[in-house]
Amino acid sequence: MLNKNVQSALNEQIKNEVFSAYLYLSMSGYFEAANLPGFARWIRVQYEEELEHALKFFDFVHDRGGRVTLHAVDQPPSDFHSPLDVFQRALAHEQKVTGMINNLYALAVQENDYPAQVLLQWFVSEQVEEEKNATNIVEQLKLVGDNGSALLILDRELGARKGGGTKESSQGAAPT
Repeated sequence: MLNKNVQSALNEQIKNEVFSAYLYLSMSGYFEAANLPGFARWIRVQYEEELEHALKFFDFVHDRGGRVTLHAVDQPPSDFHSPLDVFQRALAHEQKVTGMINNLYALAVQENDYPAQVLLQWFVSEQVEEEKNATNIVEQLKLVGDNGSALLILDRELGARKGGGTKESSQGAAPT
């Protein structure tokens, strides 16, 4: 049976993961409007990953005999100034999520909830990857600066990211 404190914290994290997805979808919309489809695709894959994370927590709570209680999700920002602004915000958000995951892990340790610790270890490792990816793109965007040609090359590179979430793959065309 799932400890009530852990259950409550996991329900809160489900909301946080859905908010992360919502945030990335908003960022993807910014890139679509800016005619940067590669950036939009990369961010849209992030959106889908965040929904998968929410479902991992959702399924875990149910697998442990707990009860999922969904919470309201805040509206994400929609005004961004540049691709660099978007990825700096994405990095800051991932750092915040890392803190949330670390706090969940600490709670699982405090409550002697070993299955939750195992689940959360996956998320701890995932956050290392998420922060690294966002940092790399922030640094590349800083190097690009105002060079439109370099921005378009980076857009093409980011668009090659594997994963779902493109209009083409959702409409049945072969993914790129």
